[in-house]
Amino acid sequence: MKTLFLILFGCGAALQALAQDITLRHDLEGKSLDTLATLALRFNDEQKGRGRVLLQDARGLENKQVLPHLALLDPDDSMEFFSTRPRFRPLHEVMHEAGQKLDAAWFYPQIADAADDASGRIQALPMALSLPVLFTNRAALRKAGIDPDLPVKTWWDLQKVAGQIYDGGGKCPLTTARFAWIHSENVSSQAGESSVAKVGSVDKVQVNGMVNVKHLALLASWQKSRYFHYSGPGREGNRRFLSGECAMLTGESSLYADARRAGLDVGIAALPHYDDVYGAKPADTLPDGAGLWALAGHKKEEYKLAARFADFMLRPAVQIEWVSATGYLPMTSAALKGLRDSGIPQQVLDAAEKRLSVTRKGSVRVNHGPLRDMLREFMGEEVAPVWTTDRPAKEALDNVVRRVDAATATPAKAGPVRTK
Repeated sequence: MKTLFLILFGCGAALQALAQDITLRHDLEGKSLDTLATLALRFNDEQKGRGRVLLQDARGLENKQVLPHLALLDPDDSMEFFSTRPRFRPLHEVMHEAGQKLDAAWFYPQIADAADDASGRIQALPMALSLPVLFTNRAALRKAGIDPDLPVKTWWDLQKVAGQIYDGGGKCPLTTARFAWIHSENVSSQAGESSVAKVGSVDKVQVNGMVNVKHLALLASWQKSRYFHYSGPGREGNRRFLSGECAMLTGESSLYADARRAGLDVGIAALPHYDDVYGAKPADTLPDGAGLWALAGHKKEEYKLAARFADFMLRPAVQIEWVSATGYLPMTSAALKGLRDSGIPQQVLDAAEKRLSVTRKGSVRVNHGPLRDMLREFMGEEVAPVWTTDRPAKEALDNVVRRVDAATATPAKAGPVRTK
């Protein structure tokens, strides 16, 4: 018996030694973090000693340049996560090498479009995407004498409401988060214009068209009138809205759950549009947000565990649990079907399914990669003087295009790239 015990113990120790633990870096908190932790524990239990996924909070790390195996992030946030712009491995490649299936056709077309490359291959698991929306603090609107159920459909409607809030004593009628995505890429999409065009064999950004210049100039006039308060290029505006400082926010739909938990009587509406633009398509907004990215430079067995975890997160039952807790968009039709009994209003699910099912043909978005990274970085830098000086909107946007063109004239070194 003693010999048998030693043999069994020795085998167990050997298996434990061979098991690969991998790290998943994130910046979640609250209910979203609790849910991810619960799902990771469940996945680890299923592995029966073949490895574990260990969560790591990106905030407060002493050395962020020690790279994890996985990261749940928007590549826009790479500097905050890693203090550098690391190399990522495309998820389709990781899954294929691990013998796990991954088909872009499984995803809603608009979800796949937010996470693929120019060839339609999935770069990251799009498990934390949102749609751009308008949030309102209904109590703040009532205080200003505004009916909180009054529809705000156009940017001109929003200007009127912001002015009423300011005249009623509101110090911050409107702010925004993720400026480049919401106020450039989505404004272009609603106007039926693409943010990128193929010139020969080269992709060129075109974010300095008439509707973009018009929109930035309008926001600049609101800033000067104190209707609009620019909070930064990232998610800085979220805090100001959740704290009650700002009455309205253009931001990510997933923030709705946080707003409710913060005790706000919050309204949510479609992103405003321009009704004086020919051929406007108000519903053509672009999902975006964080995905599960694989970092380059790790071992084959570690990537196998990462692939199994991605496959686990794709299960409809897991998606339902994740979406119900976080407010992120479902990735697949099977997940949305399961949400029909979750208590989420049916009209919300119907609207989501209608939007996410739209074909990717003629996509107007910039794919993940150096071009998008530079576009958003330079957009943040070039619009900053518009709020504090008399820099014209057209000059700022022309500068964005010029800088992106100059940077892409030579091989790019930043952003998610495909690695062998």
